[in-house]
Amino acid sequence: MPSTSKTFTNDEVRDILDRIAPYLPAHLEKMEPNPSGYGFIYTFKPFTGISKMPQVPREFRDDPRLKYTPESENAAEYRLRECAEDILHEVYEKAYALWKDAAYVVELRTTVRDAPQRWAAYERESKALEAAYSYLRTPQAATEWLAAISRLIDAQDRLRAAAAAFDDRAVEIAEVHDKFSHSDLPRSEALTRAGHPEAQNWCIAGSADDYRGRYWGSPQYAPLVEQARVLIEAQDAHVAKVARLSGTATT
Repeated sequence: MPSTSKTFTNDEVRDILDRIAPYLPAHLEKMEPNPSGYGFIYTFKPFTGISKMPQVPREFRDDPRLKYTPESENAAEYRLRECAEDILHEVYEKAYALWKDAAYVVELRTTVRDAPQRWAAYERESKALEAAYSYLRTPQAATEWLAAISRLIDAQDRLRAAAAAFDDRAVEIAEVHDKFSHSDLPRSEALTRAGHPEAQNWCIAGSADDYRGRYWGSPQYAPLVEQARVLIEAQDAHVAKVARLSGTATT
């Protein structure tokens, strides 16, 4: 088996694996030589995400068959032990990546909580506001203009509240995404594994920092409160212009 451009006989490989056997991760089911001729293919039992983070045991450095031996003293042992340490670090890197993905999913599962209900409430209020605003363009609205405007304002207030409620949960989800930003697991896949494939439709900003202070990024990825603010300001400006041009504005 090659290691850092060095090749080993089958007997040497068996010797190396025998030496590191006591220190391999508990979740490792098997390791097989890579058909490419370099290194191994590792197979692990599923990680729960709540188990202890896999780390290379420090004790291996005190093992008489693994502790450091200078190349100048024994070149053969130096070579074998260097390879053994390389394999240990590699297998633990693989284990850590899988453990991290599992931990990511578990943390999302406990963080999401009532986000689906909050998102559904926001969608309801968004549709209600759209209906209230669209009604202003109908002939019927002219006969009850003040009442229609009042209903629009109520719908705007409800949308703001629903947006803030979802953002309160979304920022917590974004914090989990930030915590596991180095995971190879895409956010949508992590949420799907956490039991929420519908989360791909949720509006969650790119970072938890986007929920702190004024948002300056792309509007479509802004927190819902910011999206609601922009929408309501546009509606208010339109209504004010209609009132001004129609002569119904009051001073």
